[in-house]
Amino acid sequence: MTALRLPRTIRFDPSDTFVFERAAEPGEWAVPGSFLFWDQDVAALAGKQRAAFRAGFVGVRSLGFSTLVVIVEASEAERDEAVEDLARHIHERLGAPDLETARAAAREEVEVAASLCRPAVGTLIAMHRTSEEGEIRESFRTLRRRAPGEDRLHAGLRAFRLIEADDEEQPEEHVDLLALQRAGEARR
Repeated sequence: MTALRLPRTIRFDPSDTFVFERAAEPGEWAVPGSFLFWDQDVAALAGKQRAAFRAGFVGVRSLGFSTLVVIVEASEAERDEAVEDLARHIHERLGAPDLETARAAAREEVEVAASLCRPAVGTLIAMHRTSEEGEIRESFRTLRRRAPGEDRLHAGLRAFRLIEADDEEQPEEHVDLLALQRAGEARR
């Protein structure tokens, strides 16, 4: 039996807070969220709305957007919590006729999110969303840490570099990757 896995929003730097009108909080359960764009003229989207359409996963608690999600193990109770959070938004903010209809739609969206989590726990997922002939299409890319020595050609290069900033006006962002990893290991 495979353990339940779900995507969680993750933020390495404050860029999501600049790129999207509303950024998801780090650690929210996430879904692809294309349903937020079904009744919009995608070609007319601009700026932050266009960025959200093109590459934003949706945090189920806030309906904010995240560029990346990380695969983590989840309990059934956590999955149910994600469904309930999303169902409330679908009912109250998006106009589902009743909570049971909203719950069914939320359950389906969370199942789609879970289906993306076949790679190993800790794998990052990025999304690219397009509109082709009136249909929304999503493609996903996984990003994982290379094993030491696996890529000798690019051995000294890294995808991310952390830079300390002393600017007191910048909001302080904290992502405790070790705590996320330990929480996943504790669930095993």
